[in-house]
Amino acid sequence: MTRALIIDDEIDICYLLSSILRSKNLQVSYVNSLSEASAVLDKVKPSMIFLDNHLPDGLGIDFISEIKKTNPGINVVMITAFDNFSERAKAFSNGAAMFITKPFSRDSINEAVDRLMSAS
Repeated sequence: MTRALIIDDEIDICYLLSSILRSKNLQVSYVNSLSEASAVLDKVKPSMIFLDNHLPDGLGIDFISEIKKTNPGINVVMITAFDNFSERAKAFSNGAAMFITKPFSRDSINEAVDRLMSAS
């Protein structure tokens, strides 16, 4: 079963994303900070990560390169309310596969999952 990890400090976002991803038959875990993500990344072994940018202990956009150093095959999807050209460019240059703006729709998440699963 394909695994997904959600890294977001808003618990309602974690619940909503978990529900959408489970409907796509993904096994889902979530954490609320970058330090928690670092602690569980190797245990969970996700094939995709849905990553918020503004987290209590740092910026998700900077964490992408950390993820990719040790786990280059993981697809990272940035999900953030802060959408501008420089943020998108930095996310993609750090290794993000996709960038989705909050508030997101069920369709945008389903489309992202379908694209990532068909690419692998």
